[in-house]
Amino acid sequence: MQQDPLSIDPKVYKTLLESTQAIPWKIDWQSMTFSYIGPQIEPLLGWAQDSWVTVQDWAERIHPDDRETVVNFCVAQSQSGVDHEADYRALTRDNGYVWIRDVVHVVRDADGNVEALVGFMFDISERKKTEEKLIMLQKELEALSFKDGLTGIANRRKFDAALELEWRSALRSGEPLSLIVLDIDFFKQYNDLYGHLQGDQCLIQVAKTLALAAVRPRDLAARFGGEEFVVLLPNTDAAAAAKVARRCLRLIDKLQLPHGHSDIGSHVTASIGVGTIRPDPTASISEFIDAVDHQLYAAKQQGRHRIMSTEPDALGEPVASPAE
Repeated sequence: MQQDPLSIDPKVYKTLLESTQAIPWKIDWQSMTFSYIGPQIEPLLGWAQDSWVTVQDWAERIHPDDRETVVNFCVAQSQSGVDHEADYRALTRDNGYVWIRDVVHVVRDADGNVEALVGFMFDISERKKTEEKLIMLQKELEALSFKDGLTGIANRRKFDAALELEWRSALRSGEPLSLIVLDIDFFKQYNDLYGHLQGDQCLIQVAKTLALAAVRPRDLAARFGGEEFVVLLPNTDAAAAAKVARRCLRLIDKLQLPHGHSDIGSHVTASIGVGTIRPDPTASISEFIDAVDHQLYAAKQQGRHRIMSTEPDALGEPVASPAE
């Protein structure tokens, strides 16, 4: 006949509790003192078993960055008579810390009042290390998913996400939003003459140059596709955007990348479309991109190696320079 577990000698219970890796404890609710904590606490945290006297001892041994949140949560849940769990960093005696999961059960008396708290502390440090590694890996993968595999600058996916975010911001603030679309002139002919490997190197150097032109924290240079690049300029009016476009053109010219099959000079050049908008509820992102892309097309039609804008007055004199 199976023995009733409630009839087991209390000493046996204590032996069982103290032979586990989990650390059992009990707190008297009225006095807010520990009536028991397992001896496993000392090997884990370094604090002697008899040093855990009051709830204050427990609170003071929680990492300062976790203390207020954890204590407030546990007290509120306990006062409400709700069983709960809390993860936090428990300070060790040698000034380190261990990740703890505290599982708490609220014990009530015959009248339903909170009488005591009993629970187990579990060392979850290894689990937390694994979680942190996974989070770091996830961030790295996310960063890679937003990076162009060839040039190392932002890719189309990152640009689309950033443009949507900045569009909403500009819609709320009424600030101008500018966009530069840039295309390398006669890039097909460049690949035909020098080969695709050299073509890739050309794209990489142009991308690095555009990254230098996008100098503010929220400015974004991205590869839009093929030999086409974009520079997103939040809080930038048409005149300021024109200056950045000129800088892009000048920096690419400064590279002096040889281009023997260009119809307009001896080195690699670019055509640029630039546009500025103050978004309103009637405007759309796709229409804005199309408008700037149309300016890029116009720059190509008018001889390439030049800048065209949705706001021509911002450019001053027609922006074009000899490729030699």
